[in-house]
Amino acid sequence: MEGQSADILSSLLPLVALFAIFYFLIIRPQQKQAKAHKDMIAGLKKGDKIVTNGGLIVEVVKVEETYFLIKNSDNSEMKLAKEFVAKALAE
Repeated sequence: MEGQSADILSSLLPLVALFAIFYFLIIRPQQKQAKAHKDMIAGLKKGDKIVTNGGLIVEVVKVEETYFLIKNSDNSEMKLAKEFVAKALAE
């Protein structure tokens, strides 16, 4: 009986090691990146320049709960959903 439990443990060990590698190389970095992006979006304020997922560089005019009111280079204003902000530009 003792040999059988050792066989089960030795067959599960590679699966556990594979999951641990998968977690530390893929899942954890994605979670950290998502949290950093969420914090960046929460920290945006009027006057900040951002890049949208479409590649537009715009300025935040007003921060709402689920979207930003943004201004383009030709001073036209439009709404942008918060999830479409790619990054904030350093000034």
